[in-house]
Amino acid sequence: MLLKPNQRTKLDDTDDKLFYDYPRFVTHVDEGFIQQLTNLYRLRLQANTRIFDMMSSWVSHLPEDIEFAHVEGHGLNQSELARNPRLDRYFVQNLNANPKLPLPDGEFDAVLNCVSVQYLQYPEAIFAEIYRILKPGGVAIVSFSNRMFYQKAIQVWRDGSENTRVQLVKGYFESVAGFSTPEIIARQSSVPNFLQLLGMGGGDPFYAVVAERD
Repeated sequence: MLLKPNQRTKLDDTDDKLFYDYPRFVTHVDEGFIQQLTNLYRLRLQANTRIFDMMSSWVSHLPEDIEFAHVEGHGLNQSELARNPRLDRYFVQNLNANPKLPLPDGEFDAVLNCVSVQYLQYPEAIFAEIYRILKPGGVAIVSFSNRMFYQKAIQVWRDGSENTRVQLVKGYFESVAGFSTPEIIARQSSVPNFLQLLGMGGGDPFYAVVAERD
């Protein structure tokens, strides 16, 4: 296994559904991060394709000028998902309790996960599911910054640096045979992390790990 049992633990081990029961109609990263993510989606996603937005919320950050054939959403808060204008359909499921997605094999051209990978306790199972539901040649884009709900992030993420977290997500892809060599996109903040935490500017760092189903 990629992770040891203790590395999967969370400070708050109560049911995730309870934590996310109340909707949060906020963005969890700054505008600079969002713009970089939308630009990445514009480069890597094709019009009239099928998209799965995993661990989504009330906004998907997809380019407004691109129309997709279908956008399937998933998350833990129904109110947030219902507010998301880009979702054609959505479902609520706790992936830490049940990693099996209720979706057909080879159904999607792209799978997206924005600022949520840090909460997965069984990422090997989830990334195997991502591979399963992707069409051959389909792309997976996992993006994240240095922000998190600290009590819900797994220990290996909490204890890691930004660089080790990038390598961790790369390892998630590499744990599944059939993904291409993961591509890393890293735009670190020019301001030291402790100054960012004090609110002294610099903007959120932007990280994405991208791989395709061979």
